[in-house]
Amino acid sequence: MAKKIHPDVIKLGIVSFLTDLSSEMIFSVFAIFFTGIAGASAALLGLVEGLADLASASLNYFSGWISDKTGKRKIFAVAGYGFSTLAKLILVISTSVLSLSIFRVIERLGKSFRGAPRDAWLADLTHHQNRGYSFGIHKALDKSGAILGPLVAYGLITFLGNNPQSFKILFVVALIPALLSVVVLTKIKDQPCVKSERISIVAAWSKLSDQYKQYLVISTIFSLAYFSFSFLLLKAYALGFSLKDVILLYATFNISCALCSPGIGKLSDYLGREHIIMLSYAIYIAICLGFIFANTQWHIVCLFVLFGIFYAIDEAQNKAFVADLETKRRGSAMGLYSFCTGVAYLPASLIAGSLWLINPNYAFIFSGIFAFIALILLKHFNQIWRLKNAPQ
Repeated sequence: MAKKIHPDVIKLGIVSFLTDLSSEMIFSVFAIFFTGIAGASAALLGLVEGLADLASASLNYFSGWISDKTGKRKIFAVAGYGFSTLAKLILVISTSVLSLSIFRVIERLGKSFRGAPRDAWLADLTHHQNRGYSFGIHKALDKSGAILGPLVAYGLITFLGNNPQSFKILFVVALIPALLSVVVLTKIKDQPCVKSERISIVAAWSKLSDQYKQYLVISTIFSLAYFSFSFLLLKAYALGFSLKDVILLYATFNISCALCSPGIGKLSDYLGREHIIMLSYAIYIAICLGFIFANTQWHIVCLFVLFGIFYAIDEAQNKAFVADLETKRRGSAMGLYSFCTGVAYLPASLIAGSLWLINPNYAFIFSGIFAFIALILLKHFNQIWRLKNAPQ
């Protein structure tokens, strides 16, 4: 019999909704504003996005480890959300290339610190029978904010015009839901976990399961194929989408992700998360091929919908699977997963930015090759995983 969804899963989803409403108002226009108005190059965008991805992973393992060590989740989640909110004040003060770059990196540091404790908190609220669905519900709420954020940005740019002052107003408005998210989070009751053995952050690695470590290696390889979403927006812009249309396209991606997440979560509970994740790798390869051959705006729209389906699996079901693989030190496992995959995003984005200057298609070819390698490795891992978990 299926377990009911814990009400705090919904509350944490509301926190993520408000945070993404704020963040995606900014991120939906960031690439175009950074290169088109602030005057930065695509290569610099690749560097900044890579550093931002690195920052978003840099503190995950530490925050997850200390969360396990202290048996607390909430205090570290609040600190991370609060830090990201404070970072958005930078955009209210200045919108120079340097300020934009600093904001992008510092804001992601807050995400890094809150991610592992929050995800472990979610995992502690779930059971194996509904873990995929619970993570899917949370991701749906998270992405609902990401739908509304670009639409609010679209409305502001349409009403105020495409000029630097309009963006300044947008950045001020985006600060409001960010502040509300921190307030809501402080009202949720903490979910204390059992304190883990008092060992160093380095020694904690040796206590994690072998299956988890094998999956971590495969996920890191796949992350080398996973360059910044900003390049997909630039591809759309290059094919004739206006700035406002790019914002709507970003919203379309988020709608696809939000609508699919709960259903995909239930499917992973029923079929097995390892199968669903392998499907996501195959979808990503198809997306890379699609962007190489896309030559009309309708092609781009379809690819962004498909990317939303991939993202629904990648963001929620990977974490649910990590919780399946590691039951004792979930904070550390979640944090190390985010750290390793995030570190891989830096070279991935730098390579993509460099290849983009030569020919954008080269970036997609590179990503497709690494995604295919990861798919082969994951297929082998899944065969071993099924054998170990088969009924005796």
